Amino acid sequence: MARAGLTTERVVRAGAELADEAGFDQVTVSAVARHFGVKVASLYSHVKSSHDLRTGIALLALEELADRGDDALAGRAGKDALSALGNVYRDYAREHPGRYAAAQLRLDPSTAAASAGVRHARMTRAILRGYDLTEPDQTHAVRLLGSVFHGYVTLELGGGFDHSAPDSQETWNRILDSLDALLRNWPAN
Repeated sequence: MARAGLTTERVVRAGAELADEAGFDQVTVSAVARHFGVKVASLYSHVKSSHDLRTGIALLALEELADRGDDALAGRAGKDALSALGNVYRDYAREHPGRYAAAQLRLDPSTAAASAGVRHARMTRAILRGYDLTEPDQTHAVRLLGSVFHGYVTLELGGGFDHSAPDSQETWNRILDSLDALLRNWPAN
C-alpha cells in the first residue's frame, strides 16, 4: 500500500527540486526517499526506478518550459518572438538548472512523441513562419536555434562567461540580433 500523502506527482516534484538544488545527476529514488523520510520501497508504487523518476522530471521540465513559451510568445512575431523564446529557455535554466538539465534527457520515441517536446518544436516553427522559411530550411533553422540557445545557456550555467568582458547579457543580446539577421537573410542553397 502506498504511503499516505505520497503521489507520483509529489515524488516527481520532489525529484525536480532535488535536481535544482544538487544537480540532475544526483537524483535517485533513494535521495527522494530521504527527502520524504520514508524507505525506498515506499516510492516504488509511484516510480519504478531512478530512470523512471528522471524521465518524470524531464517531462515536467518540458511541460513547464512549453507553458512559459506559450505565454511569452502570445501576440509576438519576428525578432520579438525569437527573443522571447530564447529568454524563456535562458531564464528557466537559471531558475531551474536541474530541471533544465532534465529537459535534455533522451526519451524513448513513444514517450517523446507524447511529451511537451512536440510543443517546443511547434513554437519554434511558429516563430520561423515570420521569417518566411520553407522546408528543409525551416528544419535547419529549428536545429540552429536549439543549438545556439542550449549551447549558450549551458556555457553560461557552467560559469564560462563569468570572468570576461563584455557582460554576458550584452553577448546574449548580440546573439539574438545576429540570429534575427541570419533568419531574415537565410542563405539560398
